[in-house]
Amino acid sequence: MADGRSGAPDELTLRFKLWLDRGGKAFGLGPLKLLRLVRERGSLRQAAAEMSMSYNKAWHLLRDLEGRLGFSLVDRSVGGASGGGSRLTKEAEELVDAYGALYAEAEVLLGDLFTRHFGKCRSPSG
Repeated sequence: MADGRSGAPDELTLRFKLWLDRGGKAFGLGPLKLLRLVRERGSLRQAAAEMSMSYNKAWHLLRDLEGRLGFSLVDRSVGGASGGGSRLTKEAEELVDAYGALYAEAEVLLGDLFTRHFGKCRSPSG
């Protein structure tokens, strides 16, 4: 969710949520953050911990998203001498990049519209 933050508590600000929907919420900022962290850390467990989320909850979230989206999001390798890990599938990489770009553009456009219609209030920043 983006919001225009300022020091003045009574200043009017814009807030919005943007998600993809397919029979229910299919993808938004939470899953985006989780997948970006999986990409950066190479581990679903580390990504979940960084978001203060249990591994089990992250696992179930991914399974639910995969069911709604119709494709796998993460490839997992079992541990061992070389250690296990997780990496995003090609489809997940494309989803993360496309949704990230969509959100960034929406934030700018909505900020411009907010300024046009509501004057000199701060634009949203995420």
